[in-house]
Amino acid sequence: MVSNHAGKSAMIPVIPVSADQSTLGDRPDTTGEPIVGVVSLFDVVSHAESLIASIPSPSSGSWEIGPLRLNAYGLMIALGAIAATWLMGRRLEARTWGTRDDASSIAIWAVPAGVVGARIYHVVTDWERFDGRFVDVFKIWEGGLGIYGGLVLGTLVGLWVAKKKGLSLGRTLTAVAPALPLAQAIGRFGNWFNQELFGRPTTLPWGLEISARKIPDGYEPGTLFHPTFLYESLGLVVVMFVLLQIDRRANLREGRLFLIYGIGYSVLRFFVEGLRIDPAKSAGGLRLNQWVSIVVFCSSVALLLALRRRDTSKA
Repeated sequence: MVSNHAGKSAMIPVIPVSADQSTLGDRPDTTGEPIVGVVSLFDVVSHAESLIASIPSPSSGSWEIGPLRLNAYGLMIALGAIAATWLMGRRLEARTWGTRDDASSIAIWAVPAGVVGARIYHVVTDWERFDGRFVDVFKIWEGGLGIYGGLVLGTLVGLWVAKKKGLSLGRTLTAVAPALPLAQAIGRFGNWFNQELFGRPTTLPWGLEISARKIPDGYEPGTLFHPTFLYESLGLVVVMFVLLQIDRRANLREGRLFLIYGIGYSVLRFFVEGLRIDPAKSAGGLRLNQWVSIVVFCSSVALLLALRRRDTSKA
């Protein structure tokens, strides 16, 4: 508002200028004025989708280092085992249940046993792929490890070593419970390098790219698939942190945490397995590993409840 020559006041009209109607140089100073518009969440998500678009797969499953060839699948398993051994050893020492050397001694036997058990499980449940090609049974670097078989044999051998070293079996199971999903979370990236065990086609922005030579029959090149390796890996990290929190906050008896791990992983695996499209035995509309997950879940819950009742009756 300003005064004119007649001593009267006059209003000067102000025309708002939008960001679309002006350039950076001729925009008025609007400091202190109310904000008249916001960027919608939809615009942000749409922009993020355009940036992500898809998850590429590695062009190779190995690296050449001079005359050596380093297989990514095996490296991921090794890194997972190292991380799990570190966490288990740290937990043993923190509670004065054992030492890091104890964890290493157990891992030296349990990890190879786990790999053997996982391979046996895969071969037995998918024998058609190996019938007449017995040599392929030993080509572990090409993929094909059944985690449930690895968990069974690896745990049994690990407990055998722990007993020989005079460690409490219940305490050993408690110490290793969060370490197992850590190892699995890292190891799952081996499937990414091998471009295997992915899920159904998807249009989601995090769909997984698969090279033409790896795409299953019936799918066009360029089709994106659910990255089930990533779903399971992230889910396993969540399982690990949940187990650590339960162990910290709840007053559980020795060994019970391992059963909770069995419950958590079986639920995760059931749903991730349902997305996969790789050939697998099935019955009743469920894949074999989904049925195994149901058995593991029910067995873990039943045993946990039975132990709780026993503990209550003793108290």
